[in-house]
Amino acid sequence: MHKTVAMSDRLLDYVVANGVRGHPVLDKIRRETAALGDLAVMQIPADQGAFMQLLARSIGARRAIEVGTFTGYSALAVALALPADGGVTCCELNPDYAAKARSYWAEAGVADRIEVRVGPAAETLERILRAPPPGLYDFAFIDADKTGYPVYYERCLALLRPGGLLLLDNMLWSGKVADPDARDESTETIRALTRRIHEDARVDACLLTVADGLLLCRKR
Repeated sequence: MHKTVAMSDRLLDYVVANGVRGHPVLDKIRRETAALGDLAVMQIPADQGAFMQLLARSIGARRAIEVGTFTGYSALAVALALPADGGVTCCELNPDYAAKARSYWAEAGVADRIEVRVGPAAETLERILRAPPPGLYDFAFIDADKTGYPVYYERCLALLRPGGLLLLDNMLWSGKVADPDARDESTETIRALTRRIHEDARVDACLLTVADGLLLCRKR
């Protein structure tokens, strides 16, 4: 029998209290980013961060790449799961967000493991691709402007090693992907990319109902 639990604030508090091993700086980022009001929705929830950490550890990830960093929560969560010689490369458009993220990473003692490149992500990824060898990364996370997802997907996939994992956030887009009346560009882009990945022989893929929808891909 199929059953989906509706996520109330009380139930989410239970999940965080019992399913997420906290870290003081991650807790601080969540708390301070929540004070940004409507912008706070751009930050991933704590249980998603814990899930990403577990995935990174499970594949023995050493190098990760992220598209869309915001205040640095997801990058820090993944960095904490990497070995001491590992690292995260972040693509962030907004220099103010990048500066804030750096301050949190320094406070957590992992600033030497995270590099943030400020500028349009498509251009940053293209520059990385031009620097051999390909397949540098074990883990990739995309959480940025939705209309850019098709380009980010292709470039991150090219940078992954075989067996590496690529995660795309917000792939349920607050349920709009299943609404036939939703025809805005972001929704249409997400729908089209989801179908494309579903048929992409280069990856094994699974669309999960984690948070706002997490599309998990394993490069073959």
